[in-house]
Amino acid sequence: MVGIVLTSHGQFAQGILQSGSMIFGEQENVQAVTFLPGDSPSDLQQHLQAAVAAMPEAESILFLVDLWGGTPFNQVSTLMDGHEDQWAVVTGLNLPMLIEAYASRLSMQKAAEIAVHLIGESQGGIRLYPENLAPEKENTSEPTTPAINANIGAPGKFTYVLARIDSRLLHGQVATAWTKTTKPTRIIVVSDAVAQDKLRKNLIAQAAPVGVKAHVVPIKQMIKLAQDEEHFGGQRALLLFETPQDALRAIQGGVPIQTLNVGSMAHSAGKVQPNKVLAFDQNDLDTFQELADLGVKFDVRKVPNDSPDNMDAILKKAQAAIDQR
Repeated sequence: MVGIVLTSHGQFAQGILQSGSMIFGEQENVQAVTFLPGDSPSDLQQHLQAAVAAMPEAESILFLVDLWGGTPFNQVSTLMDGHEDQWAVVTGLNLPMLIEAYASRLSMQKAAEIAVHLIGESQGGIRLYPENLAPEKENTSEPTTPAINANIGAPGKFTYVLARIDSRLLHGQVATAWTKTTKPTRIIVVSDAVAQDKLRKNLIAQAAPVGVKAHVVPIKQMIKLAQDEEHFGGQRALLLFETPQDALRAIQGGVPIQTLNVGSMAHSAGKVQPNKVLAFDQNDLDTFQELADLGVKFDVRKVPNDSPDNMDAILKKAQAAIDQR
């Protein structure tokens, strides 16, 4: 695996390491090196050497640096001698760059290969909102959710790469970690409520990662799309449900989901919260039982790198809390 060293002026490297973990999960073979007031360049170089030494299993090292020409960049450059075939440096560190670096390590084995790939992705993460602030030639954002039938494909049905219950719908963990892992061509939010909310629809369209279409459709429309054998061959769909009740309706209607990823269910009045990210009322528990009776499996993870939690244990804990009221 390619090791990654993040280095910056101040605590930026440590902070972006934490941000990356929130979105993509905890990562192995990643080190953060900070250049703080009072540190000398030689101190920084020693810290960089220690960071590399802390990853002995990494065959290749990618340095992600905040600023071209700054002290972190200069000290990394002095360490490069003799390692040009195994090491590479990219400056302008930002969060899209880091997330893409994590994802790229799953398929790329050389730091130089990842470094070249990162340039476009990190630049693509710089966007303006409202979109009319951008010069016309750069304004590639779609102001509204694109039609699901736009750019239809070959004969055939959708391939479903992920179906997720997440009260936050399309947010950072989905737009980066899950999208990089599952490689959908379309992200489809399946919700009657969101389909009637113009503001939320537009925000979802804006949140779509580069190269992936985002759509919002009512549940009945998703059922029809799932039955379409003429237009969606080769299309990889990532489905997002705001509630388990929406997922149940879709599955009962014929959307062929065998496994539901359960990522987030927000707490509200009347719900119990058996862990940090999932909250249930009795209706939710009954709905999950109906889903299980239909043969649906549950994959309880926020991000792909997390170890799956035991859904049966979570539901039993939630039921016990409700029964004790």
